[in-house]
Amino acid sequence: MVNGMAEVSPERGTLLGRGPRETEPPWVRDPHAGRHEWRRLFSEVLGTFLLVVVAAGAPVVDAVSHGQVSLGAQVVAPGLMVMAIIYFMGMVSGAHLNPAVSLSFAARGNFPWSRVPGYILAQLIGATAASLLLRALFGTVGHLGATLPGPGISSGTAFVLETLLTFGLVSVILGTASGARNLGANAALAVGGYIALAGLWAAPISGASMNPARSFGPELVTGDWTSWWVYVAGPVAGGLLAVGIAWILRGPPSLAANVAAQGEAPDDNRPETRAPETGAGGSNHGR
Repeated sequence: MVNGMAEVSPERGTLLGRGPRETEPPWVRDPHAGRHEWRRLFSEVLGTFLLVVVAAGAPVVDAVSHGQVSLGAQVVAPGLMVMAIIYFMGMVSGAHLNPAVSLSFAARGNFPWSRVPGYILAQLIGATAASLLLRALFGTVGHLGATLPGPGISSGTAFVLETLLTFGLVSVILGTASGARNLGANAALAVGGYIALAGLWAAPISGASMNPARSFGPELVTGDWTSWWVYVAGPVAGGLLAVGIAWILRGPPSLAANVAAQGEAPDDNRPETRAPETGAGGSNHGR
């Protein structure tokens, strides 16, 4: 204690005498506690709702305003929204916002399979609510922001592109997230930046969805299921491919990542979760 206040360690940013796990909110420390799951699911509903309002809303507003929202703005806006969501609710649910991401985290071994159905359902509900709001405000103009293959683009081409784009997205997420949680500046900037980048060059071809929930909402509300399978199979395939590449690059998930995936921060004082030491001049790029 310093002057009656708890001393803070500048290196770890936690109260001395308390490990990182003890400073986490209760719904993060105990991921299996059913009384906290509603908070995580609500977070996924809210986050996906905000994402789809922007991602699908940009082309809708462009149609309503007769071309006032450029293609560049339409694809950058979702990236900025995802960045903001990771910052403000990443600690609550992990800010998956995407069934392909939840499935990939589970396939990687960072996220319990038992929680995947609830997360996916929450994401679909959030996307549908956003699409219903857009229809109530503007009608079904601009195909309600639905993702569709571009003019002259086959469903097969769109599928390959969605697979490739989602492979890149999930690779970025797996490489920057803490376990199954998108946390901090690295994850927010990298994931949001990648979404914007993918849209800038690929949106005219496939819509650059990379997210079955983002595509599902407008499809359900408009009843237009044109090439719907592209936006389910492509992201799922791309996510699983990224999981395979992650094993090649980094091997199996580390114990520290598994602990983080269960909603706990690794305890720096436990040898099994401590990063391996390196020799002089060496660097630790291990798991």
